[in-house]
Amino acid sequence: MRVVAITACPTGIAHTYMAADKLMDTAKKLGITIKVETQGAMGIENRLSEQDIERADVVILAADINIEHSARFKNHRCLEVTIQDALQRPRRVFSQCQQLLAH
Repeated sequence: MRVVAITACPTGIAHTYMAADKLMDTAKKLGITIKVETQGAMGIENRLSEQDIERADVVILAADINIEHSARFKNHRCLEVTIQDALQRPRRVFSQCQQLLAH
């Protein structure tokens, strides 16, 4: 499974980056390919390219705020979760991605 994700929290200081790290660490353990864009206090970092998005099976939107440039994902399978879901239950988030692909 190939996944791209956006992480964004209201302050954009800690949880945005912690959630990104948690998703990447868990994906690596599960053998899932992932690229994560963070939208934090420093702006957009590790921006997803159109090619990244096109190749992805699922887009994870782990955000507690409105993300920037969300129209990029209009025609893609998206899973919306909270930052806390990404931080505390990343395996469940990836399980939800697999369920989304099954339907």
